Amino acid sequence: MAKRHISTVRMILRLATLLGLAFAATNVRAGELEPWKTKSNAIIVDAYEMNSIDWEVMLADKRISGFIAKASDGLPESFSCTGDHGGDTVAHCRTMWRKYAVSRELYQTRRMIARSHGLLWGAYHLARPGNPVDQANHFLDYAEPRDDELMVLDIEGIDPDKYMSLEDAAIFAGHIKTRTGRYPMLYTNHVTAKYIAANRAKHRLLSRLPLWYARYKPDIRNVFPIGNWDSYALWQFSSGINCGKRRCPYRVPGTLDDIDVNVAAMTSASLRSVWAGGDLLPEKPMPLVLMAKADDGAGVLSAARAMATIEEPLLISRAQAVSAAGEGVDMMATGSIDFGRHDRAVRLAAAASR
Repeated sequence: MAKRHISTVRMILRLATLLGLAFAATNVRAGELEPWKTKSNAIIVDAYEMNSIDWEVMLADKRISGFIAKASDGLPESFSCTGDHGGDTVAHCRTMWRKYAVSRELYQTRRMIARSHGLLWGAYHLARPGNPVDQANHFLDYAEPRDDELMVLDIEGIDPDKYMSLEDAAIFAGHIKTRTGRYPMLYTNHVTAKYIAANRAKHRLLSRLPLWYARYKPDIRNVFPIGNWDSYALWQFSSGINCGKRRCPYRVPGTLDDIDVNVAAMTSASLRSVWAGGDLLPEKPMPLVLMAKADDGAGVLSAARAMATIEEPLLISRAQAVSAAGEGVDMMATGSIDFGRHDRAVRLAAAASR
């Protein structure tokens, strides 16, 4: 009887363990598959000046934990409408200045309302071609970010004729750090994020900014990790692109379908503790590229190229290695290399070139 009881207890414990593992796996997937359906996850609204918002109605949704507003856009508008003004008419110049002044007033009003109701506040700069230091100063003058507010650099694409170049974006982020002591978050889409990650040896600063990821699909299980990004900080999952009268991933009360909606895979309390941020993400080791060359003895030079995952200590000499920043390297890297396999690859390449 005692043995049967012990066997039953063991079976219950095994079942509990399996259920626990399944629950853990579900939690892991929660941040990757429609995390906005997890009611404990924080929802963040972001808006530009033309988004219509009924604040009293919107604030009834208690899942909304933060609000990110568009602040500056490219270079500042000129308040002087004399002269050529880049080909604009004086009337157009004055119209743009009035719009700019009104948008700044709206920004300050929205911030006052949001903060008075306990919402987290953030601001983003829409990056355009043009002097990145002037744009960074413009953002800080416009947004006047407080120490507990999120700052965001919005990069919409990698075409430098349409958007701020990635090189200038790094200068922008560095200047924000110089003036505030904090780095901004990076907002961008999948194509741009993937490009930065694939070229992170060149874009070392941008690839370490926390990522606000724009993707209007329900699933990102096959997306991360990308470069230094193991996951997103915020995920913009809904906008006018995928939200209409019939279907919408998440409807924010008091707003129209074109409002942008975001999720953080954490509770509101957890989000509050990390909201303002400002630190860079850890930089992962760069992939080691091995170059092997061999002469087959008949005057034909063959070369083989291979990638290796380094696990055991390997000495790299200063004379033969160059870092991602273009400087000489004298260090211990970790790794194990099957030189016999690589030697065989070289011989095969030499034979094929005959």
